[in-house]
Amino acid sequence: MRLDKFLKVSRIIKRRTVAKDACDSDKILINGKLSKPSSNVNVGDILEINFGNSSFKVEILEIKEHVRKDEAENMYRII
Repeated sequence: MRLDKFLKVSRIIKRRTVAKDACDSDKILINGKLSKPSSNVNVGDILEINFGNSSFKVEILEIKEHVRKDEAENMYRII
């Protein structure tokens, strides 16, 4: 799955265009490497997300095309 779509489906970022802009401005790393919005993510990948002064890491636990809001938290784990 594309990185920008995963961020939207998992509700880490609310809109896909915002996720795309974050990737384009080098604020998201996949396994320590700079990523593009079209980068593929897999189960087990570590995403590092930097917003302003805060940053956090998440591990991808599962990938689904469509999830309900209450199930979105099960797609990743905050490290």
